[in-house]
This record gives sequence, C-alpha cells and structure tokens, in this order.
Amino acid sequence: MANDGMTKSQDVVVALKLCLAGTERSFATLAKESGMSASEVHGSFSRLAEAKLLDADTRTIWRKALLEFLIYGVPHAFPVQPREVTRGVATAWAAPVMAGKVQGGEESSPVWPDSEGTRQGVAVEPLYRSVPVAAKNDASLYD
Repeated sequence: MANDGMTKSQDVVVALKLCLAGTERSFATLAKESGMSASEVHGSFSRLAEAKLLDADTRTIWRKALLEFLIYGVPHAFPVQPREVTRGVATAWAAPVMAGKVQGGEESSPVWPDSEGTRQGVAVEPLYRSVPVAAKNDASLYD
C-alpha cells in the first residue's frame, strides 16, 4: 500500500485501540470496533509503522513513542477548534473518567457532536469521524 508519509488522525485511534485490545484482532474486527473500514485500519498500520509507532512484524505499539506523540505531537498536528454549543458525547475534561479531577464551566464543556449524545457543550471535532461510535463500542477506549 502506498503511503504519503503523513500520520492521519485515525492512526491515533487505531494505535490506542491496539494498546487496549492487543494484537490478536484482525483488520476487520478492529475496523468494526472503531467504526472504520478494514482498508482504513490497514492504512493506519502502514503509517504507524513508518512513523516508528508500531512494530510491523509483531503488530505491537511502541508505547513510549506513542505516549510522546500523544503529549507533544497530537496537539500540534490535530489542533482543537471549539465551535457552537450542541448536543454530543462529553470529551476531554468533561468525560466521565475525568469527573472530579478537573473543573470547568458546565456551559463550556467540550463534546463531540452526536445526535444521540446526552451532554450539551461546545462542539469539538473528534480525532476521526468514527470516534464517538468507537467510544460507545469500547469504554476503555473512551476513557
């Protein structure tokens, strides 16, 4: 598969899913659980390997490298742009896993826009369009 050399936002989702789910899952299973196509997941594997975040032979994520990328790279590569107030799935400091750990105004809570969401807040685009689906399918990934 040809690779343009650029990490894409869905690659972060696939890397996190691999950290949680292990390496035994097929592309099709990872795709279904993540709300992506098998070809999107396969492309993520190629880009993650090229970025030295994945050992292609063992399908193992290099956790230290991924952590550094999550902390130092993701905020610059995929900046958040808050938008209008909408209904959605709570994220960032508003997510249930962060309850009581970070305080922020209820009206400024970030949400991924989702018609089935239960929280009102400021819309922010998820890393990838299927993230709300993936979060609903996997509580650990959501956390």
